[in-house]
Amino acid sequence: MSLVRGLQCKECHREYPKSAVYVCEYCFGPLEVGYDYDAIMGRMTRETIERRPRNLWRYRELLPIESEPQVGLYSGYTPLIRADNLARELGVSELWVKNDGVNAPTLSYKDRVVPVAIMKAIELGFDTVGCASTGNLANSVSAHGAKAGLTRYIFIPAGLEVGKVLGSLIYQPCLVAVEGNYDEVNRLCSEIASKYRWAFVNVNMRPYYTEGAKTYGFEVAEQLGWRAPRNLVCPVAGGTILPKIWKGLKEFRQLGLIPDEPTRIFAAQAESCPPVVNAIHTGTDIIRPVKPWSMEESVDSSLRIGNPADGHYVVEAIRETGGWGEKASNAEIIEAIKLLAGTEGIWTETAGGVTLAVTRKLIQQGRIPRDESVVVCITGNGLKTVEAVAAQVGAPTRIKPTLASFEETVLGSM
Repeated sequence: MSLVRGLQCKECHREYPKSAVYVCEYCFGPLEVGYDYDAIMGRMTRETIERRPRNLWRYRELLPIESEPQVGLYSGYTPLIRADNLARELGVSELWVKNDGVNAPTLSYKDRVVPVAIMKAIELGFDTVGCASTGNLANSVSAHGAKAGLTRYIFIPAGLEVGKVLGSLIYQPCLVAVEGNYDEVNRLCSEIASKYRWAFVNVNMRPYYTEGAKTYGFEVAEQLGWRAPRNLVCPVAGGTILPKIWKGLKEFRQLGLIPDEPTRIFAAQAESCPPVVNAIHTGTDIIRPVKPWSMEESVDSSLRIGNPADGHYVVEAIRETGGWGEKASNAEIIEAIKLLAGTEGIWTETAGGVTLAVTRKLIQQGRIPRDESVVVCITGNGLKTVEAVAAQVGAPTRIKPTLASFEETVLGSM
């Protein structure tokens, strides 16, 4: 028996069959996967989940595929680290870092959403997959698509960091660098998806793709001992992950897997591209698109999406949970990257620097109480954005291969 009822418009609630559609033809609202929660209730227990392999498919009943997974078998179940050194630095009693910078195989949270989208594309009969990406998604679609034996067309803005470009090319997709920003790349991919029978994971496969983001929230709750955090800070680009973490926590509550306790969710964006935070600060439901700063002006590239597809639902989740949103400057992002590395030994890409910088602000503002638990979402690895910190971390001390040179140059300077 299928546990997926089909697709449903998030605005007018009109129902659609399980197919490669993503926008309601009546109100143009986004479509979302609906489940038979009554049937899931009898099949999904803490004990059942704990017996399963430690990957994203351990939450299979709440994911929209109906065949045996072929990809993502080593993705998910990343560490939730009790960050006591960082907690002391920030002046809070209980701080956790959820580190998707070690997610397999491409070191970002995208290794959760892409396997779900690719499996659904295979179920729907596609042999070609694609995406619009600022880097991490490009890497993940390239890798998981290779594993699935699919043809891959990957579209990125020209000028991305070398690490992210090579992180796609190594898997041998057709990588296309578009002379424009992410929003222009995404519009092009929408046109291509409407003309060719290709599965674009974040366009016509978006309802299924976004469901994979719930596993981040599922894991946080399970790893905290089957409870939700009181506070969670999440980066926002296209707006996929934050609302889905909230959806996942609500599903766990509905199924009785975690207690019905309050959680505040907070949004983090870079000063160079803050459309969602702007809406939160002005109290509006309308996400007004912004033009991101150029790559030369901003240290962050992964969050530079000026017209986020799910921005409205980020604002909705934040208001529903009593959270807030803040933005971080270039200097604050770099400082936070170095702080996380220096206290907890975790090197995050710039999106994680944004998240930690915003966490620090929220604590200083009193929006996150110092005596409550807080989870900081790290969604990518620092090896992907080495350019951001290359000039900020100094250089090695050069010596001759002698003890005298060591003592004079190294010890003598201390």
